[in-house]
Amino acid sequence: MKKHLFISGLLIIVGFANLAAQEIKVQNPVLDTIYANEHKNVALFFPEPIRQGITGAEDFVFTYNREQYQHLGLLQATPGKESNLLVIGTNGSIFSYILMYSERLDQLNYFISDSGKIGNENPEFNEEHKDVALISATKTEEVLADKEPYYQNFSSYILRSKRKIGNIQAAQENVFLKVENIVFHRDELYFVLKINNRSSIDYDLSLLDISVETRKKGKKKSMQKLIQEPVFRYQVPEKVAKGKISRFVYVLPKFSIAEDKVVVIDLKEQNGERDIKLKVKRKFINNPN
Repeated sequence: MKKHLFISGLLIIVGFANLAAQEIKVQNPVLDTIYANEHKNVALFFPEPIRQGITGAEDFVFTYNREQYQHLGLLQATPGKESNLLVIGTNGSIFSYILMYSERLDQLNYFISDSGKIGNENPEFNEEHKDVALISATKTEEVLADKEPYYQNFSSYILRSKRKIGNIQAAQENVFLKVENIVFHRDELYFVLKINNRSSIDYDLSLLDISVETRKKGKKKSMQKLIQEPVFRYQVPEKVAKGKISRFVYVLPKFSIAEDKVVVIDLKEQNGERDIKLKVKRKFINNPN
């Protein structure tokens, strides 16, 4: 009798262990790996519009339309350790992948089916209320939309990128101001700027403005100046110590200029006269990276 009870109890324990193992397998599915690099865009098409996308490391950048939900997301990467991508759709579907950097990409487009999701953020999601949930999520996203984390993430990415644009620089007494890159992304222009202080005195920044100047024709020549207000600044220094270099990003709403216009970057020194005026030609503004 005791032997029978022991065997029954053992079978019950084994049964619970099998159920637990199955539950763990459901909660921790094997994740697919997606490869990316800095030279090409890897496109991911999801079965429902993207509400949120998060990468685990700054070496990987996942971009998607935050203002108008779309099924498309783009992935790029710089060399680094493997990471992960978590995507949540407008209906609460959760997708998760391992991310790895690779110089060679065998696949550039991923068409993800509904079966590719690993779960739903609301297990009791009711299909009858799908449209209501979508409208509610859209309104909430519009109200709570905050672009600063996105600007910060992309600015960090392009600072690590090796892409350059021309040789645009000016100097004043061994202080050099350079435009390393201009990147057009979504609805903004990202100016990657560098200050190289080769002088023997620290350089304290008073202001740095980016403006569009128009040269008026005629006998009385003059310049009309329109300052372009940045929507975000990333790692802008207050001081560049002697012998040091500082690189930072200005994010501006997208714009283009006509032949009679030029973009001017004004850098002014606080309590000093080492001011720099750097002109950026039309071809660089209208044909950014």
